[in-house]
Amino acid sequence: MESTYKIIELIGTSPTSWEEAAKSAVETAAKSLKDLRIAEIVEFDMKVEDGKVLAYRAKVKVSFKYQV
Repeated sequence: MESTYKIIELIGTSPTSWEEAAKSAVETAAKSLKDLRIAEIVEFDMKVEDGKVLAYRAKVKVSFKYQV
């Protein structure tokens, strides 16, 4: 049986780590998307204010099975 998948980009944030930021993005997406398949972290960055890191951010590509 053939399948079709859609890929979207999300940005997760965390005050503690990039890993938690990526995990947050995937877990939030899983609340409304079905059949998540692959999550690929494509970029890391940080929110900085007054020389201090306020948040870690991870840009994540997530694929899920396309439902007709």
